[in-house]
Amino acid sequence: MVKPRGPSPAPPSDPALQCAPFACVIARMDHLARARAVIELETEGLRRMSESLDGNFIKAIELLHQTLDRKGKIVVVGVGKSGNVGHKIAATLNSTGSTAVVLNSQNALHGDLGLLSDGDAVLALSYSGETRELLDLLPFIKRFDVGVISLTGKRDSTLARLSDVTLDTSVEREACPLNLAPTSSSTAMLVMGDALAMVLLEDRGFTEEDFARFHPGGSLGRALLTRVSEIMRADAALPTVNEAATVTDALRAMSAARAGACLILTPEGRLAGIFTHGDFARSFQRDPMLGDKPVAGLMTRNPITVRAESLAAEAIKSIGQNRIDDVVVLDANGVPVGLIDTQDLARLKLV
Repeated sequence: MVKPRGPSPAPPSDPALQCAPFACVIARMDHLARARAVIELETEGLRRMSESLDGNFIKAIELLHQTLDRKGKIVVVGVGKSGNVGHKIAATLNSTGSTAVVLNSQNALHGDLGLLSDGDAVLALSYSGETRELLDLLPFIKRFDVGVISLTGKRDSTLARLSDVTLDTSVEREACPLNLAPTSSSTAMLVMGDALAMVLLEDRGFTEEDFARFHPGGSLGRALLTRVSEIMRADAALPTVNEAATVTDALRAMSAARAGACLILTPEGRLAGIFTHGDFARSFQRDPMLGDKPVAGLMTRNPITVRAESLAAEAIKSIGQNRIDDVVVLDANGVPVGLIDTQDLARLKLV
């Protein structure tokens, strides 16, 4: 006699668990293996591109530098995925002080070509080098006194032959399993654009101060635009004691200023050292009766300092590199005038 079967258990709510456990594990491992294969393919493409760089890259940098020195601009043009990459390259160039615009290849023949001027440089992007919309546009571009730099995977393409400089972005194959969707090739083109922008940045002497002018928003912009003197603890908020003071004196000064450190000054008002709550905690473990001892014997001599006129970004970098909580601020004459605490940086949304 067959016993009646009870109701079938409800399937798991997680779709990933609705297949046989072993099959699910295999499928997930297969996904990871495929993802790694994609990344390896694209990485290998970049490695090959790096090794194949030649004098054409130097010529491209010189052409772009000369264009910008003449107050010209960089005009980026591409179609499809190359056009998308072109927008990113133009954005990177603009953010690093190299004026760039994107020319829409479809609208160019209907008036947008007016953004092109004699003395400009054109970055023409096409992996095949045979993109019809771009090739139809190129003769009209070359009527202007401009230099044309092509980023293409085909050195013998029509685009390459019509360019003044050709940068090779060829890859052995796409990361697409069908070898069809632009993946490795678009990554190579994007990275070549980054290489142009970064080398051009250094070649033109672009500084952090220059960078700050183009990035006023967010914590990065605030750190690059703000001076140390604007955020440091000074005057009554700056705890100081002389070298003859005791540990207790230093702790009282810190408490009064609600600070985590106290500057120790020489009789001439110069910096002798710094005493922090961390110094106190470590010393207290060795000697709980240290309150009446001279703080000069426990302070950190030659502490990390930063100039008051420096950018806040420099103080942030110094704190991070040296793994400290406080940095001493000196004026132009080397006299201590302030203190920056990591808590202030967070409160001011600089980190």
